[in-house]
Amino acid sequence: MTTNANTKGECKLNKKWLLSVSLAAVVAVTTACGNDNEEAKQQEEAAGNKTEQAETPEPDLENIPKVVAEVNGEEIGKEEFVSTYEGQYQQMAMQSQMTGESVDQDQLKKQTAESLIGQELLVQEANNAGYKASEDDINETMDELAAENGLESKEEFLSALEEQGMDKEEVNSQIEMQVKVDKLVAEKSGNIEATDEEIEKTYNQMVAQQEKMTQQNGQESEIPPLEEVKSDVEQQIISQKEIEETQKIVEDLREQADVKINL
Repeated sequence: MTTNANTKGECKLNKKWLLSVSLAAVVAVTTACGNDNEEAKQQEEAAGNKTEQAETPEPDLENIPKVVAEVNGEEIGKEEFVSTYEGQYQQMAMQSQMTGESVDQDQLKKQTAESLIGQELLVQEANNAGYKASEDDINETMDELAAENGLESKEEFLSALEEQGMDKEEVNSQIEMQVKVDKLVAEKSGNIEATDEEIEKTYNQMVAQQEKMTQQNGQESEIPPLEEVKSDVEQQIISQKEIEETQKIVEDLREQADVKINL
């Protein structure tokens, strides 16, 4: 699991498997609150300098059908699609400001639809297999989410989400489903580990990438010694493997599924 900042400094609860399926990142990836606003502001300023303060274009939401897709008879509606698409578009728009390349919205819409289809397939499979999420499972996941957001308790995390329009019942429902999907993926993929060789290779790649960035922007920044960040690197590798295993599961499910896309 990872923590990212966005330009609004909001705390978002996104579905972990959605990002896994779309191969964008690995319930959930959340955006950091409060103190991350400064970092987001710096990103905005850097993007603005490269685009001469050009305004970020709005997502194209014209002609989105009422039912975007059907998965084994279950509908993925316009509201769910738009909510997901707007979040994905915001991230892509920020990147486009940095690179100067425009967002291919047609392609992004297709990727978003496929992500939601993958998510629905996993949910259906987890339900059909009879996986359960206990109260302890839900509370443990909630505690993890709170910690990832730099919050002291799950109550504080719930309050932050409530301020953004998500009530406790909705959050619990999403987390319950996430726990079930996690159990499904864990059973199908087995014990996922990171070897010492993989950890060292990934760390060296990080160092090389940082050195390249330093040469490009002239801002010196050092990565701590491997022994200090080994656990973080290890978790990064495991998370990537989880993404890959989840993608394989989705691909297998998709081959047997009845899917219709209306975009």
